[in-house]
Amino acid sequence: MKRFISHLIIWPFTFILLYISRFWVFEWWERPGLFDLKALPPTGNLVQRWLRGTEFAPYDLLIWVIAVFLFLTILQKFYDHFFAS
Repeated sequence: MKRFISHLIIWPFTFILLYISRFWVFEWWERPGLFDLKALPPTGNLVQRWLRGTEFAPYDLLIWVIAVFLFLTILQKFYDHFFAS
């Protein structure tokens, strides 16, 4: 049961992290975006969109990697606190 709960927690976050990265290759919904929100385009790559026009734009992959590492660390701490025995 613990394994099932951990998969229910991990897979949605994996999907979200993949979507905001530059590695999203699917177009699952029509334009202008998911639920008609232009902020959620079908092509993903949100980190690059958020950093476009800033001085941090060349470092979008590095920023994404650091953010994912921190997010996964926090998620692991949360999981250990509530579900680890």
